[in-house]
Amino acid sequence: MLLGVDVGGTYTDAVLAGGGRVVTAKALTTPADQSLGVMTAIERALAAAGAGAADVRALAHGMTVATNALLEGDTARTAFVATAGFTDVIELARQTRPELYRLCASRPPPLTPPERRFAAPERMGPASTLRALEPGLARALARAVAASGPQAVAVCLLHAWRDPAHELLVRKALRAELGEDVPVALSHEVVGTFREYERAATTELDAALTPLLGAYLRRLLGRTSAAGLPVPQVMQSSGGLVDAATAADHAVLTVLSGPAGGAAAAALIARASGAPNLLCFDMGGTSCDVCVVQDGRVRESAGREVAGRPVALAMVDIHTVGAGGGSIGWRDAGGALRVGPRSAGAVPGPAAYGRGGTEPTVTDAHVVLGTLSADRPLAGGLRLDADAAHAAVGRLADELGLMPAACAAGILRVADAEMVRALRVMTIERGIDPRDFALLAFGGAGPLHAAAIADELGIRRILVPRASGVLSALGLAAADRRASRQRSVLLTGAALTDAALASARAALLAEGRAILADPGAVPHVAYDVRYRGQSHELTVDGPDLEGAAAVRTAFEAEHELRYGWREPDGEIEVVTLRVAAVAPGDPVDLADPGQEPLDVTGPAVLHLAETTVAVPAGWGGATDATGTLVLERGA
Repeated sequence: MLLGVDVGGTYTDAVLAGGGRVVTAKALTTPADQSLGVMTAIERALAAAGAGAADVRALAHGMTVATNALLEGDTARTAFVATAGFTDVIELARQTRPELYRLCASRPPPLTPPERRFAAPERMGPASTLRALEPGLARALARAVAASGPQAVAVCLLHAWRDPAHELLVRKALRAELGEDVPVALSHEVVGTFREYERAATTELDAALTPLLGAYLRRLLGRTSAAGLPVPQVMQSSGGLVDAATAADHAVLTVLSGPAGGAAAAALIARASGAPNLLCFDMGGTSCDVCVVQDGRVRESAGREVAGRPVALAMVDIHTVGAGGGSIGWRDAGGALRVGPRSAGAVPGPAAYGRGGTEPTVTDAHVVLGTLSADRPLAGGLRLDADAAHAAVGRLADELGLMPAACAAGILRVADAEMVRALRVMTIERGIDPRDFALLAFGGAGPLHAAAIADELGIRRILVPRASGVLSALGLAAADRRASRQRSVLLTGAALTDAALASARAALLAEGRAILADPGAVPHVAYDVRYRGQSHELTVDGPDLEGAAAVRTAFEAEHELRYGWREPDGEIEVVTLRVAAVAPGDPVDLADPGQEPLDVTGPAVLHLAETTVAVPAGWGGATDATGTLVLERGA
């Protein structure tokens, strides 16, 4: 059997797939040590399946360790080494305001303060060495770094993406002083692309998170080994699995580990249901993650900001907002009702959980309105406390001068508006008409809000998978193994030839296959392209993009879709090449012969194994062959 385990802000989900069955289980997340909740969820899934650890052939894991550490500022004591004169690049950044009309808003401070930034006496040019790094000076630099007592070191030297010789020399000197136990992140290995600030910030982030992730994975590996389970594979932000050792060495690969599992599941549902175009929203206890599946493939991005910090790595194109079942409703200074981004999380959780929470959440609002009933336990056997939910919502209603039911309805409308905004960011703002897509709703709370969101966007079809409440964990079980490599090539004019692209692709593919230890891994190639003279690029990909002419055609089509125009005579530049070596995952059969078919006409509330579905008037539908509930407007 295949086992997938996904750690969320409130629940940890486990899915066992194999032998024609999909068995699910939930446990409350244990923030102090997520591995405890992981093992509880695994034990419950094995018990529900009547299986043992020996029946598990592969274990895939999506987690929030790196994400939580970044959001909470709980990072390792890190030193930063840069070319002399450039040590403050991580603080200078792009010298732009994060919010145009809020002059008081500032970016998160660098993870390394000035006293732990060190200048390397060297200078590499884009084509040659301008100042060689002498071995003696490298040793002196390493001694100064060691004296600062770092738990990790980030090294980002000028033009190392072209020639990494000096970064390698710095690491050799640091190893001699610090030993092998202190992680050293080199920018040409972590990022491999140009743009100094983004490369430096990503490398700093990798170094600062790696000791924490490594400690977590060691605890998890110890517990899974003691239980007789396979060594876990870890989900990366790029949407593929990698071995635990690689993840432990480069924590920045996992900052979107959990949401990426949901994206993998969305692609699985798209193939199984025959609906290649999906807008997906995963509403859990703490947040809502939104992504787009187009022509059966999840869209990717060449990089993004996470918690206000740039991460210059390929990752699944996901937009996250703080709207989950545990998001807290509150009154702002102007007297308006607001929801989130603060969440009650797993501890204490919503007031209805009866675990000490007193603030009103989206879950409490559903209890007040009756869409969640105290007579039916939630997934994992948790029984709701209706009195506590009414008391929490009632206190906020008094502050706002509303009746409790009106306050609860307002909480839901505000949360819906936040999720609609996120879906518009991923569609309308990028030239995509959401009415051409079906809405895939999953997560424990997603199907409760699906119809309201679909009505707002003009979507007429909703898919709710059978394992909706644990779909991210199912995606982990079925995910491909993947190793992504990238390199800036800056090819334009006469240098942009089919042979030059093929040579760069082959080199990166060989690196990826080596990481996977799989010489047969198939390539997935993407190109960052721009018109010559532009400052930023668009990413294009596809199975047939192998020559310069094909890349140009794809780029111009994407440019016109995004910006409304193309320049047929303009010279293009392939800036960065991204190659993923992909070993396809095992197939998962979503059909369950023992499942009772559903047929529903709204208004109704359906209580499924892991989630609850609200079907308002005007909506109706039935389950398909895979057990997915297909709802249609006007059915």
